[in-house]
Amino acid sequence: MECGGVGLGIKKFLWVCPIPVCSNVITKILLKIKTTVMEKFMLIFHGGMAGDQSPEFMQSHMGKWMAWIDKLNKDGKYVAGEPLIPGGKLVSGKNKTVTDGPYTEGKEVVGGFFLINANSIDEATEIAKDCPDYELGGSVQVRQVMKMDM
Repeated sequence: MECGGVGLGIKKFLWVCPIPVCSNVITKILLKIKTTVMEKFMLIFHGGMAGDQSPEFMQSHMGKWMAWIDKLNKDGKYVAGEPLIPGGKLVSGKNKTVTDGPYTEGKEVVGGFFLINANSIDEATEIAKDCPDYELGGSVQVRQVMKMDM
């Protein structure tokens, strides 16, 4: 009888072969596999874009963002991200009071976010330093995503 588990991918390695010698080989292979578990971080973008920019400038600036996203994708760091539309609602307090936006106080405005993979907060902070909005007075908040067992 031949073992069908060898060479068919990690999921097949989890199958216990009825041939004792083969199962030992599979166990040794599994122990040699090294994986890097990356943490998730959120980059929260504040300020950075004034509404009085020319269409040419905005198109050029958007090109910088797209190039950064492309680099993060190629490096396996980019998970997700979205820009946010100015305005919104704030729900607060025991009475769930609703206040209308916009929240456009310059540096306070949250313009969007990225969810990225990084090995540490230091690496995530280095990644954040490539944000194109610094030249426009923007800032980036770097926050680690808490792991939750559900």
